[in-house]
Order: sequence, then C-alpha cells, then structure tokens
Amino acid sequence: MLPVFVVVALLSVSGCGYHTPGAASHLPPNVRTLAIPMFANQTEMNGTQTAITEAVVREFIDRSSFRVTQRDPSDADATLRGTILQEGVTPLTFNTQTQQSSSFLVTLVLAVKLVDHSGHVLYENDHYVYRQQYQSTTNLPTFVEEDPAAVERLAHDFARQLVADVLEGF
Repeated sequence: MLPVFVVVALLSVSGCGYHTPGAASHLPPNVRTLAIPMFANQTEMNGTQTAITEAVVREFIDRSSFRVTQRDPSDADATLRGTILQEGVTPLTFNTQTQQSSSFLVTLVLAVKLVDHSGHVLYENDHYVYRQQYQSTTNLPTFVEEDPAAVERLAHDFARQLVADVLEGF
C-alpha cells in the first residue's frame, strides 16, 4: 500500500511541463529590464550587425516578459552584448554553362554575453556558428540579390536559438 501512496503523491506534485513564454527563465527574478545594444562587428562586412541585433530584440520581446531596450544599458537590470567575430561567403555549386558559382554559403561566428547590473555573467557563449545557403543568378533581367535575405534568415535562426538558450538552456 505504501508504494502506491508514494506514486500517487509524486504524481500529484509533478507538473505537466507546460509553461507560458518566458516563464521557464532561469535568470534571476530581479532581471526585468534587458538592454541589447547594437552587436559589434569585427568583420569587413557591413550591415549584418543590424539584422542580427534587430532579430534578437524582436525575439526577446516576442518570447519573454522582459522590458527590452537598445538604449542606455546603465538603466537595465542586465545587458546582452554580442559580437560578430567572423562572416564569410563560400561558393557551394558551380554552373558549368556560365562558369560561375550558382549557390553560396554565408557563415557567421558570433559571441554573446549576458551580464547583470553588478557585472555577474548570467550567460555566455563565445562560439555560435550559423550558416545559410542562398542561390545566385546570372540572368540580369530577373536578378534578385539573395544574400541579404539569407542574412535575414540566418539572423532569425540565430535569435531564436540565443533566446532559447538564455531563457531555458542553463
């Protein structure tokens, strides 16, 4: 009889695992305001830092209860700083008719650190690697530059993973 009682007691106190967005945050409860300044860019490519920062801000707003700001980090309970360490574009496929590459791979290596107001590191990953493929065309009348769209998709994927890691991955 005792084992049945123990099983029933354990089942009654266990949860179903469901939670609302941001409820599973492993951050200290005093972190309510999050500053996310523009990501630094140590590469020669320009503009990627804007896409990455905007995607991360959007994702934190959508998936957490934090008040997110890109302004003065001194007013925030915690600050998330990111750096694009490497950005590269590598040819993947080759069109034998045009003698040009027809698809490319964009690769980003990023580092992020979340620090509370007192300087305590709450989260850190200095080696995120993200890749996104895009197609190229040599048909000038129908040419659409695809690499900015690839960077946007990559930024969105990175932001989703980063926010999941910060909120749930401790």
